[in-house]
Amino acid sequence: MKYDIVILRRDRNSEKSYFESFEYTSQTPSDTVATALNYLNSTGIPDRKIEWECSCLQKKCGACAMVICGKPMLACDAVLSGLKGKSITIEPLKKFPIVCDLVVDRSILYDNLKKLKLWLKEDALQGDSYADLVFEASGCLQCGCCLEICPNFYSGGNFFGMSAVPITMRLLSESDKKDYKEIARLYSRHIFEGCGKSLSCKNVCPKGIDTQELLVNANALAVWKRKKK
Repeated sequence: MKYDIVILRRDRNSEKSYFESFEYTSQTPSDTVATALNYLNSTGIPDRKIEWECSCLQKKCGACAMVICGKPMLACDAVLSGLKGKSITIEPLKKFPIVCDLVVDRSILYDNLKKLKLWLKEDALQGDSYADLVFEASGCLQCGCCLEICPNFYSGGNFFGMSAVPITMRLLSESDKKDYKEIARLYSRHIFEGCGKSLSCKNVCPKGIDTQELLVNANALAVWKRKKK
């Protein structure tokens, strides 16, 4: 099947973006956006190679996050035949500074994790109250898809978004009393107070993490100080 791959491009050292269209004929029903991008670059069809990020191409790293047909997705997980229509529009994530083409600078995401001081200072406290939820949260790829669709998050803002919740949830449930208080304080300031509870992130997580349940339990731990029975 033939597809019209429409990509929003931007040259390095330029602030002007432009759309460029390419024709791609899929070889198998399982071809993804990543397959198409690799093919276009390998054949030299674009005058300048399409710049985009990837690593595992197995939905394990989150590097290939981009906006596909208006929805934040991973290129390696976006099967062409599963998208609506034969015209596939691909754009970079808009909540982060654009570096070039589909490459964005997501350093603010990791800087926010540092500001939340999300690391264990002592051995983790062992318990099974939140074991299942923490295990699910550990699958977070830090890809930024949840931030892309969040109406309350913007780069440089005081609200750090859902991407910070999975790690915070684990630290809240495993830290000792002293560290817990500091993590809870930072959670309240940078997550709880800024979240509008729109839950727009609920249906875009590539790993299918139940962000609503995660948020409810993190709020209970950090804000309402209610331990799970």
